[in-house]
Amino acid sequence: MVRVQWLIAATFMLPSAVQGQEPPAMGALASCSTRIIPYTEWPRVAAGSPDWSLVLHDTRNGGALHYFGAVHSRDASHEQFERLRQAWQELRPTVAFYEGPDRGIGSDDRDTIEQLGESGYVRYLATRDGVRLARLEPGPGEEIAYLLERFTPEQVKLFFVLREAQRLRERERLSAEEIGARISELLERARPLEGIGLVITTTDELGRTYRKYWSSPAEWWEAPTEWFDPLLPSQKTGGIFTNDVNRASSEFRNVNMFRVLASAVLSGERVFAVVGRNHVPMQAAALRCALED
Repeated sequence: MVRVQWLIAATFMLPSAVQGQEPPAMGALASCSTRIIPYTEWPRVAAGSPDWSLVLHDTRNGGALHYFGAVHSRDASHEQFERLRQAWQELRPTVAFYEGPDRGIGSDDRDTIEQLGESGYVRYLATRDGVRLARLEPGPGEEIAYLLERFTPEQVKLFFVLREAQRLRERERLSAEEIGARISELLERARPLEGIGLVITTTDELGRTYRKYWSSPAEWWEAPTEWFDPLLPSQKTGGIFTNDVNRASSEFRNVNMFRVLASAVLSGERVFAVVGRNHVPMQAAALRCALED
């Protein structure tokens, strides 16, 4: 289970993601954040028919929140995008948050969805309507520092690199050669990262390090999707440690997402956020505590 007090202390020292807003009382948010559900309790959450989105109006300070839990999809015909569009129009947000890195937007709404999925689509809507944008994620340095409390630099670096290779293979449909080129660029950009930047700096070194842990699949760019599911144990998937790193990462991110969203709503913002849907029921009780209780 995540060390909740460490998570709270680390995350609540981070600066506000919305420029210019006055931060609410951190003590109250820290208290409510203890209601975030750890992934070890996911079976109980799933059995309770969880709500994948959270909508709160008339909160303490007059702000509002529509926290849209999405299925990761690049299918522009998926029904969730019409629901997302309608929810956006109903809320008329003053600030929008997206999950993951900022990979930009496409030429229009359909192109954006097909290239960048739901994260790109909320960026597209905000750009179209002149709404401020911010990331839900903690900074890389904070997340890495937390993970290094539990895993070795080599394991943390392997997790991030292999997960990105899996994403490039499954979502971008890139070939092995294309994945190799993109990962080589990633490793070069990662050199300044404190704690892991100088560990595994080339794809040749990546291959050698990968083979220290795994003999199957034969190549690092074939790392399977189930190795990065935070709801599964590494022993079950064959990931050895990758699922455990992802679980720790997801729980650290949950605390940060909660703090960022609650801070914005308590500052009077109308907040629209889109995230992978499993995050929402894990954070919902904490958000209600901070915004309604």
